[in-house]
Amino acid sequence: MLFLRAGCRSETLYRGRIGKYIRHRNGPPAWMGGMNHSESRSAPSGRTRRIVLLSLAILGLACAAFVVRRPLMMSAPRCMAGRWHGCYDTENGVVLMMLIGLPLAALVVWALARRRRVVGVTSAWRMSLAEVGMVYGTVPFVWMTMMPGPGAGIVPGRVSLIPLRDLVTMGPLGIGGNLLIFAALGFFAPMRFAALASVPRILALGAGCSALVETAQYVFRLDRVSSVDDVLVNAAGAVLAGLVSRRWWRTAAEVPSEQPRPAPAAAR
Repeated sequence: MLFLRAGCRSETLYRGRIGKYIRHRNGPPAWMGGMNHSESRSAPSGRTRRIVLLSLAILGLACAAFVVRRPLMMSAPRCMAGRWHGCYDTENGVVLMMLIGLPLAALVVWALARRRRVVGVTSAWRMSLAEVGMVYGTVPFVWMTMMPGPGAGIVPGRVSLIPLRDLVTMGPLGIGGNLLIFAALGFFAPMRFAALASVPRILALGAGCSALVETAQYVFRLDRVSSVDDVLVNAAGAVLAGLVSRRWWRTAAEVPSEQPRPAPAAAR
């Protein structure tokens, strides 16, 4: 009997030491506020994913600038001299100034995010990036769309309401440009506003904004054709860009996080 009791005690002590060793390796349990290995791995992996996506975006912009470097350099002297004609009234000049202004846009994103983080707003970086991205990625393309043609003010407005008829005359470059006009809006809007986080709403947003632009072209007689195909392609570009950013869409549960966190009450 004494031998059996001693054996049981030694086995119990051995199991206890093994349990302590396992708990020490795995960290404290979740109910004690500890972080398990999966959570500790997810934080670096998420940071790495963001760094990779940012690097890919910068690389893509650099490749696009390299491809169109020659036409952009044609407008560089006039843009650097601050001349309106030949810079801001040409597509090459607007794209060049858009690329030059990227560091300033990044600085605005950093300032907005830093201000929000100081007051305790969660998702500060995503909100700031979405706000600046919507404006900075949409206004230049809308500006190019609203540039008047040679017969502006003289030629009456023209309207094309037959779907898919103008797609043939657009060509690949025209279709690609129309896809990009509201792509930034479709990409960033659902990241900022939970009410827009659905494909039908992004489609309605892109189509509505495009219809306003086409109406303005007709009203102001800019010597451009107000086509229903432009509306369709613009809306399709917004939806495609929105699907790319779907994993970062804002949900209704995240809306209260925009408010600053209340300061902790002072202990009496």
